[in-house]
Amino acid sequence: MKHPHLRVKLGCYATNVTMAIIANLSPLLFLTFRSLYGISYSLLGLLVLTNFCTQLGVDLLFSFFSHKFNIPATVRLTPALAILGLLLYAASPLLFPGNVYLGLLIGTVLFSSASGLAEVLISPLIAALPAKNPEREMSKLHSVYAWGTVAIVLFCTLFLRLAGQASWQILALLLCVIPLCGTLLFAGAEIPAMQTAERTSGAFAMLRSKSLWLCILAIFLGGAAECTMAQWSSGYLEGALGIPKVWGDVFGVAMFGLTLGIGRTLYAKRGGRIESVLYLGAIGATVCYLVASLSPIPLIGLLACAMTGLCTSMMWPGSLIVVADRFPAGGVFIYAIMAAGGDLGASIGPQLVGVVTDALSGSALGETLSSFFAIFPEQIGMKAGLLIGSLFPLFGILVYRRLRKTASASPAQKDS
Repeated sequence: MKHPHLRVKLGCYATNVTMAIIANLSPLLFLTFRSLYGISYSLLGLLVLTNFCTQLGVDLLFSFFSHKFNIPATVRLTPALAILGLLLYAASPLLFPGNVYLGLLIGTVLFSSASGLAEVLISPLIAALPAKNPEREMSKLHSVYAWGTVAIVLFCTLFLRLAGQASWQILALLLCVIPLCGTLLFAGAEIPAMQTAERTSGAFAMLRSKSLWLCILAIFLGGAAECTMAQWSSGYLEGALGIPKVWGDVFGVAMFGLTLGIGRTLYAKRGGRIESVLYLGAIGATVCYLVASLSPIPLIGLLACAMTGLCTSMMWPGSLIVVADRFPAGGVFIYAIMAAGGDLGASIGPQLVGVVTDALSGSALGETLSSFFAIFPEQIGMKAGLLIGSLFPLFGILVYRRLRKTASASPAQKDS
């Protein structure tokens, strides 16, 4: 290839789309597994929790022991591990005919491990490539994830409607094409060197920095704000606003992914002053959450859900841009600990909304409010849950404001 690093960059893009597959496949197949195998909703929800917990475990492992790994070999292994997980996932009814869920769970652990590896390796890999504007390259990488989400949701929804739910195994096999491309691209590419802490004590030393903890808090709140709406938009549009499920998937998940991709693509083309972008995005996301949860008009609620994607689009990659600027020698450790913070937010945010929704839906207060507003208790619960979700971008305003104030600090001040 004419560009010496193009193969690596394309491999990173394919791996990021693989992450979009891993994040969205199980939620899109919930109703299929429920109808075909009688798997309970609690067990189906456990697949998503397993996904995030596995990624978080890999993030933490790499945070403190990255120096123990062969980084180039691990990069090449990542998409191959995703293929193995997807194959086992698809073969669950054949390998475990008496307990399909066990196969789904094992497959989830395998491809979630690949996603965790991708989180801690792909961003520093892009950062290690020579570029005129590293910030825009980072935003471009994360925009690929967003566009991949849109494509995967639309493709899976269309495939299941045309081929039927019983064809879900074929769908999972077809999706293996993306990580296969990543595997082939990385196999013949020269992986650039990436810095790692020489020993575990070096990682702990970096954790003494207040500036690093501020960045971790920033990505925690950004991950929570983004993933809460991403995971709840479809269910909220269907349950609270009465929009049919197929349109909830298309206009909820896909439209959210579309605006997420637009925001990241715009920054990749014209971006700068990332701290100000994060601050304004948090303000916009807070407004969107409040409008989505409080508006009685379905169309306005739908638009608010979709626009949250635009407002939260730079919260995750933007936090990585900030930490890379403030800790240029942090290497893989910095990206790993940031990924752990983001995954923790992505786990806690949606779970908190679910807890609040369930608690209020079955309470006396929920009954009273549903009578007063003339809507079902479950709708009251979902609106309250999403309202609680607004706390993440709201607190984000304070954190990103602090980042903006310290943006002009000298490198020495930044690391203190």
